[in-house]
Formats: sequence, structure tokens, C-alpha cells
Amino acid sequence: MYDISMTIRKNMLVYKGKDEIRPRLKTVRDFSEGDAHESELQMNVHTGTHVDAPLHMLQDGENANLFFAENPFYQAQLLDLTQLNEKITAADLKEYTIEENSFLILKTRNSEPGFLEKTPEKFIYLAESGAKYLATKKIKGVGIDTNGIERAQSEHPTHKKLLGEKIMILEGLRLKKVPAGKYILLLSLLKIADSDGLPGRAYLFEPGEIETMLKLFK
Repeated sequence: MYDISMTIRKNMLVYKGKDEIRPRLKTVRDFSEGDAHESELQMNVHTGTHVDAPLHMLQDGENANLFFAENPFYQAQLLDLTQLNEKITAADLKEYTIEENSFLILKTRNSEPGFLEKTPEKFIYLAESGAKYLATKKIKGVGIDTNGIERAQSEHPTHKKLLGEKIMILEGLRLKKVPAGKYILLLSLLKIADSDGLPGRAYLFEPGEIETMLKLFK
């Protein structure tokens, strides 16, 4: 099993390294004032590992309530694209066999130690042509190892194409230790009503791993 989620912390990596959107975690009560310790978390719903709802980029798009009825398990396919230096295009993706209804996970140089920390605004992203190509493959969703799926494209065409086709966008993954291959994705999202995005935890299980674990409880 691979936990591919980001850890929420004060100094965590955020979209393009913008300090104003870093999460704020503070103690609001401690044992000097009573018999319990309590903390308060303030953060954007697009912080860390999260999914985008169509409402995030489409004015008349659905909010994240549409994810509430989703089965949290998906057939996933991880592609190793660490050879790319700028963006992921349709030409790059055509080199691979992409299965219909799969949740496609894109591993890039973003997963290399220190790569995003040095230049967080220059992450590898999915270009518009790549999004258009994936829409033709009828995939269930697409995930990437950075805080945003696109970087410097006017009018956010990658988001709009995928979300317009009801393809889930999963951002903020940690894929350094995960090899290319087929997996089962477990996507556990916070149930926040009427939101444009949902933070959550994401795990990849190797084929047969879930069945093996279930046998232990019989």
C-alpha cells in the first residue's frame, strides 16, 4: 500500500508557493486554560491532496456534492512521465495504452526530491492537448503530483475540458516511491456540502493486496 497524500502543515508546499494560501493551524485552547487541548485549522479546500468539482472552473458547474455517492475505490493506472521537462501533451500520452474507465495517475519530475520546493511556480503540468486526448479515452479521473493540474494556460482549458466531461481531477499527490503500473485507488474525501473542491486522503493498493487484507478479517 502507498499513501500518496500530502501532509497538511503550516509550511507545506502550496500552489506556486503562494504564502497567502498556506494553511493556518493554531492552538485555541490548551491545558493552561482548561482540561483539553484544541486546535483550529484554516485552509483553502484546494490545499494538499484534493479533488476539483466542476464548479471550481465552470460557472454553471456542479458542486462537490456529486462526489458523495461515488464508490471510493477505482481501477487506477500510473504512468511514469518523469522524462518530461515542461508539460504533458497529447503526443506524450499517445505513447501509452490508456484503459477506459481507469483513474489515470501522472507521475512527473514534480515527484523528484526538492524539484517543487526550488521552483514551485514551474511545475510539470497537463497541457490542453493532453486534456483533450484524455477526454477521448473516457477515463474516470486524472491525478497529478503537484498542487495544480495546469500552470500558465489562459482561461484554464485543461480544467475546463476535463471537468466539462465529468472527469475527476485529483491534485496534490506524492508519488516518489510509486512505480508505474496498475493499482486500486482508494480516495477518501471530506464530506463538505456545496463546495468547489474536497480535500482528502489517497492510497494506492497493488493488485490483489485488498483481497489479501480482507482474508485476514475472515
